[in-house]
Amino acid sequence: MSIALVILAAGKGTRMNSDLPKVLHPIAGAPLLHHAMRTGAALEPERTIVVAGHQADQVQAAALEFDHTAEVLMQTEQLGTGHAVDQAREALKGFKGDVVVLFGDTPFLKPETLERMIAARRHHDVVVLGFDIAQVQPRYGRLVMDGDRLAKIVEYKDATEEERQIRFTNSGLMACDATLLFDLIAKLSNNNASGEYYLTEVPELANARGAKVTAVKCDEAETLGVDSRKDLAGAEAIYQKNARTALLEDGVTLTAPDTVFLSFDTAIGRDATVEPNVVFGPGVTIESGATIRAFSHLEGCHVSRGTMVGPYARLRPGAELSEDVHIGNFVEIKNAQIGTGTKVNHLSYIGDATLGAGTNIGAGTITCNYDGVMKHHTHIGDNVFIGSNTMLVAPVSIGNEAMTGSGSVITKNVPDTALALSRAEQTNKPGVALKLFEMLKKKKQKLTSGAK
Repeated sequence: MSIALVILAAGKGTRMNSDLPKVLHPIAGAPLLHHAMRTGAALEPERTIVVAGHQADQVQAAALEFDHTAEVLMQTEQLGTGHAVDQAREALKGFKGDVVVLFGDTPFLKPETLERMIAARRHHDVVVLGFDIAQVQPRYGRLVMDGDRLAKIVEYKDATEEERQIRFTNSGLMACDATLLFDLIAKLSNNNASGEYYLTEVPELANARGAKVTAVKCDEAETLGVDSRKDLAGAEAIYQKNARTALLEDGVTLTAPDTVFLSFDTAIGRDATVEPNVVFGPGVTIESGATIRAFSHLEGCHVSRGTMVGPYARLRPGAELSEDVHIGNFVEIKNAQIGTGTKVNHLSYIGDATLGAGTNIGAGTITCNYDGVMKHHTHIGDNVFIGSNTMLVAPVSIGNEAMTGSGSVITKNVPDTALALSRAEQTNKPGVALKLFEMLKKKKQKLTSGAK
């Protein structure tokens, strides 16, 4: 059976107090919308439709970034969930299959839950997702069940006292045959205080025409929506806790788990070690047995087995570290490939470069890769020794087993096995330092006296 996702992402999110659309606020380095799309993608949908409203151009850009085949439709007026889904009517005209309705601000829904909804659809015409609440509260609509049949969804304010005691509540998510869904939406009424059209009426309308309606249960945590900055912070905390736990269970050592922050796609192999206060941006892969030391920041990089990074290191996008590499304190690597066993241990910047195996980069080395307009590449061969405080002005190449003297500014290629020296000749002027100090002290005394 073909599946079309309809993801509702039109809300402004007034309580976020932000110019950014609510669904574009990030959790673990990815917009809320991407989390919803990623979960829905597990169903291998034939169509993915995102219904946008506030700042629709930004929402469209984010949706297409995740899936270039996604279709973004505009809801010019926010007139309820039923009205939002109805924006997909023309786009899905003639579509034969199921529509699965998701929310763009619900990041924790599990693919397995959607699969259970689809499994239930094989025997029912309409499937609603619900969850049990721990305590009775007025926030949620109640799912009124008759055996395995969902009789109706009733809002708390409209419920009887008996219905208000029901713990099985509505998440808002739904799976339904496309033709049936749009037929039922056409019959929705806006005869309510808000003047809006709600999907919550669909089960009762479906029952009235003899369709089979049921509800599937999930954990309440999966349905957590984000409506405010407080919710966003809470969702981030939940995500990080779950992600850290998963790593620990997979055999990764986190010496201070609560201080490590992960992205949605962080991948770390078994027996890797992550020390305190490490931040992983998107696109990081750490192989088994690597060590990431304290206070390091990594994004868009790959770290191989046996490599040590940090403390206080920064790996930027395009950093590719081979096995047994050492990247030390206050070192930044960007768009560079570092060969096996190479060491960049202190206070260096390596950008737009290729380093061979067994090379040593001295403290204070910089690849001068940017001329103000263009980026240029530096190539350093195998078993090279780069002296401390060397400036490598790209484009430049250093041959195998070559060496540069400390304090050199290298602007020309260095052949294999050669020593490159490029610095001004030292001149010593006897007694000048003493005279200079005396002159400066008198000047300081004069300035101090004048200030008084």
